[in-house]
Amino acid sequence: MKIIFITPTSTLRRIPFYRWGGKIYGQSNSITGPLILGNILKRAGHEVEVFEELNAHVNYKKLIPDADVFCFSIMTSNAPRAYELADRVRREGHAMVVMGGIHATYLPEEAAEHADHVITGEGEKVILDVVEGRRMEKIIHGIPIENLDEVPLPDYDILKTPCESANVLTTRGCPYRCTFCTTSRMFSPYRQRSVDNVMDEIRMYKKRGFRYMNFEDDNFTADKERAKEICRRMISENLVFKETFFFGRTDMADDEELLDLLRQAHLTRVLIGIESLNQKALNSIHKGQNIENIRRAGAACEKYGIRVIASIVLGLDDDTKDDIHRSIQFAKDIHAYQLQPAILTPYPGTSVYEQMQQEGRMIEGSWEQFDMMNVTFYPKNMSPWELQEEFYKASLYFYDFKSARIIKDHFGKEYGRRRMGLAIMARLGVFGAHLASRIKGTPYYRIRHTEVMYEWP
Repeated sequence: MKIIFITPTSTLRRIPFYRWGGKIYGQSNSITGPLILGNILKRAGHEVEVFEELNAHVNYKKLIPDADVFCFSIMTSNAPRAYELADRVRREGHAMVVMGGIHATYLPEEAAEHADHVITGEGEKVILDVVEGRRMEKIIHGIPIENLDEVPLPDYDILKTPCESANVLTTRGCPYRCTFCTTSRMFSPYRQRSVDNVMDEIRMYKKRGFRYMNFEDDNFTADKERAKEICRRMISENLVFKETFFFGRTDMADDEELLDLLRQAHLTRVLIGIESLNQKALNSIHKGQNIENIRRAGAACEKYGIRVIASIVLGLDDDTKDDIHRSIQFAKDIHAYQLQPAILTPYPGTSVYEQMQQEGRMIEGSWEQFDMMNVTFYPKNMSPWELQEEFYKASLYFYDFKSARIIKDHFGKEYGRRRMGLAIMARLGVFGAHLASRIKGTPYYRIRHTEVMYEWP
């Protein structure tokens, strides 16, 4: 059978202007799930192709007539696009439609309205039976993998859209349980691959000629000794890439040996969830860190030349506008390389979603707005549009033209140019959003005109 995997993306992200901005932000990559599942099906003798809509236009007129199975990997923000494509496949072709991913896991009945089968959770142990017709249920519950070393490596030969950076998942899940996080709930319990198994994958990417790599673990440094061992092996076996990205926590600042190994192994770009400089807000989301941890992490990363992507959550119930401003200023003061100002988003499956539903604070709209860039709930300390404006202000303030020169001095010309590009993109993006907010029918218009503060009992 011919099997097509699609990772769809929202309308905004399919615009060429947005794709161009993505190239400035970082190297293109592809999520690993379809590449692993596709490898399982390929080994069973099927013809498999994988497409990532974010990175290129996909010719569905050519794909739909020939495919026997379409598999869609959906997150909340791309669910409407997945449903649109699935309905088209069923209307124009003969293919069976299978859906999986985080959104389908938490709202399987919704996804089932557009699919023949929905797989919830981890799909490795059931995907072949579903595709070959041995599992006929509408909703099929995946079986968690106990030994991650048994999972086939991602197969990049089946990927048909551009990809500059290889993704490696050395673990599944996270030992922490932040209230807004979906992945720590879907991939539970927390599990690790053996270091030898991880090195096999890294070695494969080096042979394939990848210059960039990402460790996509929710927290690569959760087990510091294990992270050190991976770095040592990368260094000793000459498996160092031009740049490797990873997700870390502020507690990495407590281990200078780890920081030095990260630098030597070229793990020099890290996203750290700072979230807020308000301790009450941090406690409310179960972050498990304090303000001093955050300050030490900023200083340590700068000392070791590790470029920080500072993630700040905007709209926490305990945060005011002043708290948001302090957090953004902190990111600038530590010379963070990039800022991820993430509007608090109540994703299905999280305790934040349950809270907002119970309190009647959700704003009616499309799942497509659930991308951490749009307000989807009534904040406690400001109106929805005021919170939306804080997102824009944060982007404009952080990505100013002066900071591009500072980043150039700290990290080199290439990164200074990228920062300059992001400054231009921020201004164009904010201009476009403000323009859209005056056009009836757009999500931004709806947010702008939802000015009434939430009525607290």
